[in-house]
Amino acid sequence: MELLPAELIRKKRFGGTHTREEIHFFIDGYARDKIPDYQVAAWLMAICFRGMSDEETAWLTQEMRDSGAVLDLSSMGTTVDKHSTGGVGDKTSLILAPLVAAAGVKVPMMAGRGLGHTGGTLDKLESISGFSVRLSFEQFRTQIEKTGCAIMGQTLEMCPADRKLYALRDVTGTIDSLPLICGSIMSKKLAEGMSALVLDVKFGSGAFMKNEADAEKLARALIAIGTLSGKKVRALLTRMDEPLGRFAGNALEVRECLDILDGKAYVGRGRGYADTIALTLALAGHMILLGGKAATYEDGRVLAARLLADGSARRKFDEMCRAQGGDPTKPLPTAAHRSTVTAKAGGFVNYINSEKAGLATVILGAGRRAAADHVDPAAGIEFHLAHGDRIEVGEALFTLHASSTTHFADAAELLEAACTISSTPVSTSPLISKVLT
Repeated sequence: MELLPAELIRKKRFGGTHTREEIHFFIDGYARDKIPDYQVAAWLMAICFRGMSDEETAWLTQEMRDSGAVLDLSSMGTTVDKHSTGGVGDKTSLILAPLVAAAGVKVPMMAGRGLGHTGGTLDKLESISGFSVRLSFEQFRTQIEKTGCAIMGQTLEMCPADRKLYALRDVTGTIDSLPLICGSIMSKKLAEGMSALVLDVKFGSGAFMKNEADAEKLARALIAIGTLSGKKVRALLTRMDEPLGRFAGNALEVRECLDILDGKAYVGRGRGYADTIALTLALAGHMILLGGKAATYEDGRVLAARLLADGSARRKFDEMCRAQGGDPTKPLPTAAHRSTVTAKAGGFVNYINSEKAGLATVILGAGRRAAADHVDPAAGIEFHLAHGDRIEVGEALFTLHASSTTHFADAAELLEAACTISSTPVSTSPLISKVLT
């Protein structure tokens, strides 16, 4: 029987469940320009209102994956990637890839660029002199075989249906649909050829999901897709109510990662590198477990801590860096201008609103308002204190880094609004809220 777009739109509009064949018809037809935008837009809106079952979402994801090139890494054994839903100061991938590879696990990592208030792993890596994230599939595969890890951006051959659907969703008000979000995330992960995945699903002011309940729904949906696609997946629900670590900004975050890889102790007040290290080791423990190099999560975490402490992870980082054209010995870009924002009242630091802090980095030049915007690799913010710390009047809260002083006042105003000072001690919550398997 011939499938008709209008009938399938109507089926989903009234709550029907699609077959694999029907989903293939829509995705393949749209990718080949056989179904027009207006009919696909109507279908997407019906999905927004009616949702999809786990099986439908998995089929949607697999069809988007199969619309382009798919990398086969099965000959390498179990390969493990990590995906974060995004945040401010979220730099763990730069340490995780070489750290987990140093444990003997192959790590194929597909990463993205920053957009809006969140940073991007590719932009951070490109602040290293010569580092290239533009790898072909063959270069990606060869590097993983030789080095154990590689980090690259999405190629034009990967998931063309997803790129086309995302552009349509962006202009038709259909971005915030759980099945469509999950399909977009997981289609690219499946296309890169990984066999296991650890998810860092964030919630809070600086995250896409503002509360834990919504983050858990997203995590469980992503796990279901992975499981139905034959992959091992687990998720950590982590807080993004305030920025992660000491810095936000591309070269600044690389500096933080290199300090951690070199075992350099943080000097100063506040949390410094502690939360970055804690989250990195937790994610690494789960990746090493899924990669078959540890019997338990705790064994994996202990191994990761040892490899970080003995320099193995730093050596692997340098190896990965050189393999991708980078020179880890060259100095990172530094900002020509700095300005310090101080506390106007004494007391205890309340949560630093991550979204506002992220927007301040964009104002300074570290992020993009639009996809084509230029990024200043040296721009960013240093966070001197964190939630719960005691502070005195006039004490430094933030240091701004930028190539010019033009936007210092605007960024400082936004940061002052992002941070509230409490007269009484404030309670803190654990960074990792829950682990879902």
